Amino acid sequence: MKKAMIFAAGLGTRLKPFTDNHPKALAQVNGKTLLERNVRFLYQAGIREIVVNTHHFADQVEAAVGLIAMPELRIHLSHEKDGPFETGGGLAYARHYFDNDTVPFVVMNVDILTNISLQRMMNYHKSHHPLATLAVTNRDSSRKLLFDQDMQLAGWQNVKAGEFKWANNEVENTQAFAFSGIHIIDPAIFDLLPQSGKFSITDIYLTLAAEHKILGFDHSGDLVLDVGKPESLNKAELLFD
Repeated sequence: MKKAMIFAAGLGTRLKPFTDNHPKALAQVNGKTLLERNVRFLYQAGIREIVVNTHHFADQVEAAVGLIAMPELRIHLSHEKDGPFETGGGLAYARHYFDNDTVPFVVMNVDILTNISLQRMMNYHKSHHPLATLAVTNRDSSRKLLFDQDMQLAGWQNVKAGEFKWANNEVENTQAFAFSGIHIIDPAIFDLLPQSGKFSITDIYLTLAAEHKILGFDHSGDLVLDVGKPESLNKAELLFD
C-alpha cells in the first residue's frame, strides 16, 4: 500500500456558507484543515504518494497542498476543470496516476475523519483478494450498504425514502452498514470503469458486485465522523485534537 487518493473536488453544499468562498477540503478542525488532517492520516499509515482531485476553488486547494511538507511525500493534483465528475468519474479521470500499478491503493473522502487502522483493513483486503474493500460501521445513516452473510456487497438502501438498489437479485437477511468513505481498491478496477464521465463509485460497485468480489470491512467501534455539515465540524473539535 503505497498510494492513495483523496476525493476533494465536491461542491460541499452542506457546508454553506463556508463553501460559497472556499472548498470543503479547507474547512478546519482545531486549526488544521480537513485536507491536511487526512494527508497526515494517510502518511502515518505509510503512504507516500497521494492524488487529490480538485474542482471547487481548486486554486485554494493547490495553495494549501503547497504548504504540506513531509519527508518523501508527493502530492499530485487531479484537476477536474470540466467537473466535478463525482466519485467514480473522479477516480477514472485520475487513472494515469495509477497506470502500471499492481498494488492496491486507498481512496478516502476529504470530509471523513476517523481513527480506523488502515493496516488492519489492508490485511483484511490481502487475505480475501477482493476487487475492492469498503470500510463500514454499524451506525446511524440515511443511506446504508447491504451485505450478505459473507460481507459481499448485495445492495444499497435509502433508509428515509425506502429505496433499494440491488447488485443482482434481491437478497434476504442482509446486514446494513453505514459506509465510512474509505476504500481499498485493486488497480484492476480501472479496466472495468467507464473511461470518462460523471458517475458514482457506489453505482459502479453495485454493478460489479454481480460478478466480482466487493467486500465490506466492519470496523464498528472506531471513530468515524462525516464532517460535511457545520454541526459536525463542532463535534469533530471535541473528538479530534
